[in-house]
Amino acid sequence: MTTLEIPTEHGPARAELHCAKEGVAVLVLGHGAGGGIGAKDLVTVAGAAKAAGVHVALVEQPYRVAGRRAPAPAAQLDTAWLTVADELSTRFAALPLVFGGRSSGARVACRTSGAGQAVAVLCLAFPEHPPGRPEKTRQPELDAVTVPALIIQGESDPFGRPAPAPHREIVLVPGDHSLSKDLDTVARATTEWLGRVLRPHL
Repeated sequence: MTTLEIPTEHGPARAELHCAKEGVAVLVLGHGAGGGIGAKDLVTVAGAAKAAGVHVALVEQPYRVAGRRAPAPAAQLDTAWLTVADELSTRFAALPLVFGGRSSGARVACRTSGAGQAVAVLCLAFPEHPPGRPEKTRQPELDAVTVPALIIQGESDPFGRPAPAPHREIVLVPGDHSLSKDLDTVARATTEWLGRVLRPHL
């Protein structure tokens, strides 16, 4: 494992690299609003991707590196994320990037997928709306993603359930927003999906 500290205009971000022996792509994963990169589903997905021959970068946003729990505004999150993605793109020259993350990190991945030239997007527990507030939908962020997307969602997630689409797969697992009840399914879904979406880029 290698840890990079990457300067951004909103302070340093940190990327924890878990490199496969012969990586065919880079999966860049972001954390949730109040959590870190040690979340069980993120660790599970990172392990599954690495075993499948994909380098993984677990990214800590500058506000987390600075020790703050309250998330930065969306524009700052997106700018810092794209700065990190640019650095990783240079470090892993010519390899395709897959953007992903859990909850708030999944939203960042969706919003930046076009600007960051991601070839696919992986969302863990996408927060479709705030709990009990379905009228405050974040569905447009998902709908703006034009590349293949996978959403792994808890069946009883109080943050709701995204709508399916032709280029968007939704895998439901038992449990809530944490996705920790069936990590085996999370890992299997990740491995199978990565194999399919990366095949055209190999």
